[in-house]
Amino acid sequence: MNDRKQHVIKMAHQLFVEKGFHATSIQDILEYSGISKGTFYNYFSSKNELLMALFKMIYKKLEQDRNELLIGQDPADIEILIKQISLQFETNRANQLISLFEEAIFSNDEELKEFMKRGQLLSINWLYQRFLDIFGHEKKPYLLDSAITLMGILKYNVKYNVLANGQSVNIQQVVRYCVGRIVKMVDEVADAGDQLLSPELIERWLEEHTHTDQALQQKLFRTVMNLKEELHNTSQEQKYLELLEFIQHELTHSKAPRKFLIESTLSALHASDILRDKTELKKLEQMVEAFFSQLEKTAEPVV
Repeated sequence: MNDRKQHVIKMAHQLFVEKGFHATSIQDILEYSGISKGTFYNYFSSKNELLMALFKMIYKKLEQDRNELLIGQDPADIEILIKQISLQFETNRANQLISLFEEAIFSNDEELKEFMKRGQLLSINWLYQRFLDIFGHEKKPYLLDSAITLMGILKYNVKYNVLANGQSVNIQQVVRYCVGRIVKMVDEVADAGDQLLSPELIERWLEEHTHTDQALQQKLFRTVMNLKEELHNTSQEQKYLELLEFIQHELTHSKAPRKFLIESTLSALHASDILRDKTELKKLEQMVEAFFSQLEKTAEPVV
């Protein structure tokens, strides 16, 4: 992401916190960030897309920081999990994201609501996977239930401890308390054989909230990564990286992928001396063609 686009996202973030997401207009963002309307729409198709870009930027950094906590550590160490979860709540608080989450969840925009739902499912899946590291596969049948339960316990304990103690609340202490309850619960439900939800459900839910099938996602990821490697350490790297990421995002996350923009982006990639004749770029074009061909076949008739 280029510096100017990051600047717009950061300025918009400040406005969203001060005025609220819905109360902030695109004109407010233009004036506050010092850009033209044309520049804005070159980066984002809407204010909703900007908000999604903000969430992605913050959580991409969180994911990196969270993974770094595991480096050289035992994944089964419960203390590492406590630090990872605490980091997420501290990130939300530092960036004042809670009110933005609420506005996004109750938005009338279907794509934004879908984005938030998928984000929640990804959070549950991350916690479920970490529980597998900690409790082992022998307790797998009970770990999706436990992950969902911990999400609920954390949400309200953190909320009311912040309400009671303000900024002085010890987030890690609250997280440790909640995780401690779940550790005992996992043992209890495993001993009793009590299960509400099958762990296989999380994969199905994630697939339902993804607009491309898993095979296409994997092929797309590999192809884009190969093209990025071709650009690595060249003068054209920064210019074309964002174009590749735009295509990947449109096909995997957008509720209504914009064919004309993707085709325009592919044309721009052809301008690269490095990529123009690469087999991987031809593969990418074929994937895009197949994607929209399939989309047309499965589209509901207009009545």
